Amino acid sequence: MRFFRRLLGLLLLLGCLPARAEVLVLVHGYLGNANSWTQSGVIRILDSRGHKLVGTYYPSAEGVTFLGNGSESGQPVYTVNLPSMLPVALQADWLALYLRDIGERHPDDTITLAAHSAGGVVARMLLVRNPPDRVSHLITIAAPHLGTLRANQALDAVDDDGFLGPLHRWVVRRRTGSFLYYTLKASRGLLFDLTPPRPGNLLYWLNQQPHPDIRYTSIIRVGSVRMPGDRIVPPISQDMRLLSPLADRARSYQMAQGHLLTPQDGHLLANLLQQAPEEP
Repeated sequence: MRFFRRLLGLLLLLGCLPARAEVLVLVHGYLGNANSWTQSGVIRILDSRGHKLVGTYYPSAEGVTFLGNGSESGQPVYTVNLPSMLPVALQADWLALYLRDIGERHPDDTITLAAHSAGGVVARMLLVRNPPDRVSHLITIAAPHLGTLRANQALDAVDDDGFLGPLHRWVVRRRTGSFLYYTLKASRGLLFDLTPPRPGNLLYWLNQQPHPDIRYTSIIRVGSVRMPGDRIVPPISQDMRLLSPLADRARSYQMAQGHLLTPQDGHLLANLLQQAPEEP
């Protein structure tokens, strides 16, 4: 009887200790921002599942800027704003600064990165070049790990060098509008980074590098009878199991959705966060 009393006391004591939190950091994709997760309904679903938005990080001339929303309860969630038109390596540098500050706020907690579209490539670049100590899980959603031919098409559209360049520019601007044309023009560095792997480009290099020994999960957009699927990034490109450094470590889930974020992503993220780290 005395043994069981001591065991009960130990269990009650352990129950009073602060629970180890899993910090979720949401990384947007090309031409997105922190609001992408709110407008899509992901933040609302996460909130209903106990994952509360703590605040958002912004780049600034002074360095990292943080805007909190006052939330102190629940499992912490952070959103970030990246300069999404810049090359992958530069975005990864900003993400590293944000994670450093988040790590200081949560020195005893692990971090899960959930990244959409090009943000998934940015997150992998971060992990390969300068892996943060406490990142334990990378989840990518519709990310072009093997590139996308849409990047090639965009680069061709804004290639207006040569004798016929002015005519080409006029035709493309007439079809797409000046705003989209100049947006793509300013994004050429990133678009090069998202072209399919070939010797000399970023994905060819990145996909051969050793990756940290953490969990990797791909959320892959596929089509259905009623849903055409992802028209930006082909499903095969979204699967981290096809990357030789991650072939034996990554898991994948398929969703009949388009390329954009949806509330269902919030449910899937919450489910993944509930899984035990040792699960295969």
